[in-house]
Amino acid sequence: MANYSRFLLLLLPLLLHIHSVRSELQLKYYTKSCPRAEDIIKEQVATLYHKHGNTAVSWIRNLFHDCMVKSCDASLYLDTSNGLESEKESPRNFGMRNFKYIETIKQALEKECPNTVSCADIVALSARDGLLWLGGPIRIEMKTGRKDSKETYFSEVEKYLPNHNDSMSSVLSRFQSIGIDTEGTVALLGAHSVGRVHCVNLVHRLYPTVDPTIDPDYAKYLKGRCPSPNPDPEAVLYSRFDRETTMILDNMYYKNILNKKGLLIVDQELVTDPNTSPFVVKMAADNNYFHQQFARAMLILSENNPLIGDQGEIRKVCRYVNSA
Repeated sequence: MANYSRFLLLLLPLLLHIHSVRSELQLKYYTKSCPRAEDIIKEQVATLYHKHGNTAVSWIRNLFHDCMVKSCDASLYLDTSNGLESEKESPRNFGMRNFKYIETIKQALEKECPNTVSCADIVALSARDGLLWLGGPIRIEMKTGRKDSKETYFSEVEKYLPNHNDSMSSVLSRFQSIGIDTEGTVALLGAHSVGRVHCVNLVHRLYPTVDPTIDPDYAKYLKGRCPSPNPDPEAVLYSRFDRETTMILDNMYYKNILNKKGLLIVDQELVTDPNTSPFVVKMAADNNYFHQQFARAMLILSENNPLIGDQGEIRKVCRYVNSA
């Protein structure tokens, strides 16, 4: 009996380790439960891109805004309801859009494999597949098996999500807290190669006086895009991050900020901060290097503290938690 008990004590850590490994994210998680899951997401991302090109940009931005706040768990997608206040309402998520198209992808998956593929995995895989349409890194092998959150983190968004006015040391610290180093942070900010910024987030650099770190000719252009120091948040008033390769995720972003053409304060700080500036120079000179580092950092971001096993649920509709 004593030998049997000793055997169980020796076996228990091994069994716990096996359970832990099985519970972790894994490649091809849906191979048996929904074999076409990743293909369906890829097809839907392509279809949506051809109808609404800016969705590809949204998928990348959504991954960042969801995964930086505690967990990659699709909490960002929850609407305000039943006592839950949506993270979408946070000022840090101002300008976020195209949430409805995640439901388009979800519906296609539900038709194929009901109650199987999580919204959190859709967030991650749509970002990966959206990159292809923006000329980003070649297909990235991304693990799946995330579960969806049953709660929102509205009150904690500002704690986790860097602001475009934050100091570079603060931005680096927030990324480092989830395992992304300085090189990876510089690469992820390269997502500012695509998309646009509302004038609400720009005018403080233009009025009452122009930020001296902005190229004068570029400042004139920005004032043309944002002619008032008090823009209407509901109006379509914006400037694109990159005027030359507007919808291509490339290293033009780094060339622009080296020429004092960064839209946001955080963009220009990449150049002036001694910890980040060497990587800016290197990425400006080598697009392949930028893509490699972007893919590496994106994978780390996509695996930030996921809910696995019975920690979450598979939502039927991404906007709402399942009914009890």
